[in-house]
Amino acid sequence: MVESIARVRHIRVTPQKARRVVALIKGKQAEEALAILKFAPQGASEPIYKLVASAIANARVTADKTNDYLDDADLYVKNAYVDEGTTLKRFRPRAQGRAFQIKKRTSHITVVLATPENAVAAPARANKKASK
Repeated sequence: MVESIARVRHIRVTPQKARRVVALIKGKQAEEALAILKFAPQGASEPIYKLVASAIANARVTADKTNDYLDDADLYVKNAYVDEGTTLKRFRPRAQGRAFQIKKRTSHITVVLATPENAVAAPARANKKASK
């Protein structure tokens, strides 16, 4: 089973908005997730699209290192989540000399891609039975 992780940190998208987009792709095939993100109207879909593409590339590199067979069509989004990053605090002038705080929120987004376990585990079990 090939598993790859891609992360982006301190991205200027609020976690609440990014979670809406991440919920669209959880459990989907990687290629299908890219298609969904390409046409999603939300602003957070572009950085998440790049993140999923990066995770696919990471999976290829991982498979090459371990001499595993990898078909991009087998990859699926095993897990995807959004954590809250640092908040940039800015001040805006208001009436009568007051100041109003503006919080510019950031996100840490993580995408985990994997190949199905049963596709890879079945030949391994067959080899164990043959050796007994």
